[in-house]
Amino acid sequence: MTRFVHLGLGAVLAAGAALAGAQDSYPERSVTLVVPTAAAGGSDTVGRLIADRLGHVLKQPFIVDNKPGANGVLGTDSIAHAKPDGYRLLFTYAAAHVVNPFLLKKMPYDVLKDFAPVVQIARGGNVLLVNPQLPVKTLKEFVDYVRARPGQLNYCSWGTGSGGHLTMESLKHQAGLVMTHAPYKGSMPCVQDIMAGQIQAGFADVSSTVGLVQAGKVRAIAISGPQRVPSFPDVPSMNEAGYPFTTYSWYGIFAPAGTPRPIVQKLNAAVQEVLKEPATIKRLQELNFSDLAQTTPEQFASVVQQDMAQWGALVRTLDLKPQ
Repeated sequence: MTRFVHLGLGAVLAAGAALAGAQDSYPERSVTLVVPTAAAGGSDTVGRLIADRLGHVLKQPFIVDNKPGANGVLGTDSIAHAKPDGYRLLFTYAAAHVVNPFLLKKMPYDVLKDFAPVVQIARGGNVLLVNPQLPVKTLKEFVDYVRARPGQLNYCSWGTGSGGHLTMESLKHQAGLVMTHAPYKGSMPCVQDIMAGQIQAGFADVSSTVGLVQAGKVRAIAISGPQRVPSFPDVPSMNEAGYPFTTYSWYGIFAPAGTPRPIVQKLNAAVQEVLKEPATIKRLQELNFSDLAQTTPEQFASVVQQDMAQWGALVRTLDLKPQ
């Protein structure tokens, strides 16, 4: 009997050693980073930057796979049910992860149970853009213009429940505005229609629109979040303009629940290393992310829980109904 116990114990120890060895050598092949938005938007831009640098740090390719649709649900769902081995990860933004549960009647996953938070990468606000032909240059002028034309103007966002949608709904609620929401599958298609004059306004991520604003193709009139951003020093925050919106947007990486702790920690450490690189810092600052918000997995999990409480309260305040 003792011999069989020893043999059994030896098998367990051998299996444990093999698993530990596999985790120590991770990654042994390419890693897919699913971005649940269309190409060229803020999530895609930052995701590709991080993927490229992770490839250098961990010595294996990190490949971005864009899976847009359903306000991030399609891409996110592909990771919720992925094998928890660290080779398929989610690079996503705040609203897709913490707002959808309050606005969708049926979710194919549980954001708290089906994912292992890895690391928060950056946080910041969005920018309110208008078509240059719209005769407004400040948020006050915009509010007055829209208020005088109830129901006549449209605004776009990158999906129902997105940060752009909720920020504009908050402004509408505070200012007593009536506008029609046009949800798009991504930020850039929304911005392109603002440039073309098919849509009058919309919030968009700062990172992918700096050049368009500087070229005069769209006009920036306000920043969500508590402060101005470096690329638009003359554009006030909504707080300054008297319409507070203090909730941040963020980017972060998640793994499927059940991913071995050593792999999660190794990924977290690798991202921390990337965020200390001078070239990466410079590029993120150019994209208006001065707050890189480096976190442990536990700290990021806490951010997710806190944001779900805050965004959920906002959804209830705006009386937005699940769809």
